[in-house]
Amino acid sequence: RAMIRMEDALSAERLSARMLLQVHDELIFEVPEDEVAATLPVISRVMREAPGPAFQLSVPLEVDARAAANWDEAH
Repeated sequence: RAMIRMEDALSAERLSARMLLQVHDELIFEVPEDEVAATLPVISRVMREAPGPAFQLSVPLEVDARAAANWDEAH
């Protein structure tokens, strides 16, 4: 669900980040450096809200979002 909703959420905020890859439970994005601070909260929100409205979890969905120059540095 997060992947389906992500493009619209980023567009609504006028962000040019692009989802590149999904690996297990990760989504990998390419984000211009000057948009990182604005993009991370949008990505986190969309991922946290992914189960709804179809499912209401009884525990919070934890999301970890961070930026790095490459995939290796992000881990």
